[in-house]
Amino acid sequence: MNAQQSWPKLPPIQTGIKGRCPRCGEGKIFDGFLTLKPRCNHCGLDYSFADPADGPAFFVICFGCVPAVAFAIWLEIAFTAPYWVHLVTTLPLILLTCIPMLRPLKGWLVASQYFYKAEEGKLASADPEPSENQP
Repeated sequence: MNAQQSWPKLPPIQTGIKGRCPRCGEGKIFDGFLTLKPRCNHCGLDYSFADPADGPAFFVICFGCVPAVAFAIWLEIAFTAPYWVHLVTTLPLILLTCIPMLRPLKGWLVASQYFYKAEEGKLASADPEPSENQP
């Protein structure tokens, strides 16, 4: 692809949830379930900028695990359910609310990093102040 080519600004929610390249929207960003490819096979975008870290896990814990565990606690308190009931109800609930959410959330965070040009913070070097005697 031409390095000077202009790419449209694609919304992170549109490309990330589908697991598509944040620049071209065509190539796939995942190589496996959660492993990022080194670069886009369509436009050549290098994915080394992407570091979602624990972001996907944080969102899954907050919006998936917490309600599922609250359900398990309610089930235990309301019905004093035996362990096999938790195994049949709570375990699948936790797995179904947590695992499928990881990939779209990671894709969304990677696409958001590209879209908003997010990068690691750096200290700004202070420019020397001009002296009063200089014109």
